Amino acid sequence: MNVIPQNVRDGFAKLIDPLALVFIRLRVRPNLITTVGTLVVIASATAFGLGWVRWGGLLLLVSGLFDMVDGRVARRADMTTTFGAFYDSTLDRVGESALFSGIALYFLRGGVPPDRLTLAVLACLVALAASLIVSYTRARAEGLGLTAKVGIAQRAERVLLLGAPTLFLGAGNRGALLFWIVVVLAFATSVTVVQRVLYVARVAGEPSVRRPPRQRETLPGHAPALQSRKGP
Repeated sequence: MNVIPQNVRDGFAKLIDPLALVFIRLRVRPNLITTVGTLVVIASATAFGLGWVRWGGLLLLVSGLFDMVDGRVARRADMTTTFGAFYDSTLDRVGESALFSGIALYFLRGGVPPDRLTLAVLACLVALAASLIVSYTRARAEGLGLTAKVGIAQRAERVLLLGAPTLFLGAGNRGALLFWIVVVLAFATSVTVVQRVLYVARVAGEPSVRRPPRQRETLPGHAPALQSRKGP
């Protein structure tokens, strides 16, 4: 189950095609777009940490645009590379870590009443950990020859749920809106982890699925996943 239907995702992707074509004509490398997008996420995290919540929401949505464009530029211009996929996935994790750290800093600097502070910071930690695990589950599944793109809180949903409300409404009264958004994200992302684990368990048990021989790794790799630039 995906909150944002695939046809909606595809429709929005077509809307940003002109921007991708502009980057292609200018010969902008996908890795540069990825880097700029990550810098925008870090700027968003900084804005949240400083209490500029509306700016944080706006910058987060802009970063999501970069996150979609880099992959389309890579594919349409035939510039997909193994390192590009690795670089994109790695910087996605850097951005998520910075984002939830910035929001936690906002809470610690008085963004929520003292009686909610512990729960608010805990929700940030859970949301961050779960978002990283969501990405890992897909990467690890693809490394085993499977796919795991299911879940109610994939990356696009997380960016939209956090970015849109804060852009238009800010943090809410005494940080209440941002607090509940993070709580919902922590819950929904944790559910997504469970959904992916159950999905892989079901698919892996099907006789038709042929998995490559298991190899011992120092760190869990995902070679097949490197053929695609995008993460969860």
